[in-house]
Amino acid sequence: MSLIDIVAIEGYIQTTYMAVYPDKLLLLDSGCLCDVEHILTYITYKLERPAGHLKTVMVTHMHPDHAGGAELLKQKTGCQIVSAKSEKSWYQGISGRISHLNDLGLTYYVAHRQGKSIANIWYNPNLKVDIEVQDGDPIPNFADWMVLETPGHTDRDLSLWHAQTKQVYTADLILIIRDKFVSPYLITLPDAYRSSLDKVKSLQPALILLAHDKRAKICDKDFDRLIARAPKEPRKTSLKNVLSSAIVKFRFARKRVKTP
Repeated sequence: MSLIDIVAIEGYIQTTYMAVYPDKLLLLDSGCLCDVEHILTYITYKLERPAGHLKTVMVTHMHPDHAGGAELLKQKTGCQIVSAKSEKSWYQGISGRISHLNDLGLTYYVAHRQGKSIANIWYNPNLKVDIEVQDGDPIPNFADWMVLETPGHTDRDLSLWHAQTKQVYTADLILIIRDKFVSPYLITLPDAYRSSLDKVKSLQPALILLAHDKRAKICDKDFDRLIARAPKEPRKTSLKNVLSSAIVKFRFARKRVKTP
């Protein structure tokens, strides 16, 4: 059955998109752990569907606002978790666990900047994926969507392309700041990042779905400007920023806890 709509659900620090079909639902990233109940409430009361209609949760990369709610959603709905094929965990080893804590801290920092109360966003850094996908694969249970490997922000980023409506979900590949398209701060693979932008540009999308904004129209000049201004060297979070984020997290944690 054909796509009815792609709805936007406001999450803790991000926008989570859900593709709605007559008899099933597809989630384009899981949001944070604290977003799970909000997503389920949206399904039950806004869409007036059983939670079991959620068949597939895509995880485009492992950051808290994209992967944090996946395992809890599976527990509550029986959905499949689908993500990129990779030989190792993104948060592998001691340095990986430090990065995981740092990313949690940065999530709290963004929430603080947005005026949000602290919420529970802890999740297992080693995601248990049901199905691994590669470039060009259809999304399981949703053959009208195609998986695109668009690394750069991390080494395993995915974008999700719906050819029939010419819409593409690009996760954190592209941000908007002050009404301008910009690259994310964290770019681990600069050359791959530019290639990923070029790949999405070649699709000539009518709309891009942004994880940290809404739907947006983008033209070739916007892509060219992003590619030209993309960093030539990796941009990684320093130990100083890790400690700063931890301090922000600690101070923020002293406030009253409210879980959406």
